[in-house]
Amino acid sequence: MIKILFVCHGNICRSPMAEFVMKNLTAARGLSDQFYIASAATSSEEIWNGIGNPVYPPARAKLAEHGIACGGKRAVQLRREDYAQYDYLIGMDSANIRNMHRMLGGDPEGKVFKLLSFAGSDRDISDPWYTGDFDATYRDVVEGCEALLARLQ
Repeated sequence: MIKILFVCHGNICRSPMAEFVMKNLTAARGLSDQFYIASAATSSEEIWNGIGNPVYPPARAKLAEHGIACGGKRAVQLRREDYAQYDYLIGMDSANIRNMHRMLGGDPEGKVFKLLSFAGSDRDISDPWYTGDFDATYRDVVEGCEALLARLQ
């Protein structure tokens, strides 16, 4: 089983979008049983008293437009132990990657990637919390997830 953890700053927009887009892509190809897919945050901003906030409503709406449900997902924070548990730890932007390296104690096995690197790009996936452009974020997430799945097949 291939284990993938998508990571962004708060785990309420980009990384849950990637988690559920990837789950949808693998399900559509009959590959769900070959993957374990989750997402996490580098910050604790969206986690209160140990309970994470749900997916941000505009992100949830953007997924729903494409027939993708994300109910029950709540923000969780990246933990150092996640490095041993996942095959791929995938950040959305350069700041995520820097924070992931710090939080994970480095990347000795080469498991940390930026999502769009699988599509041959060094671009960051813009944070729609700040840009308000959930369409562009969704397109970039789909591009990265499709390229990742193609690489893994």
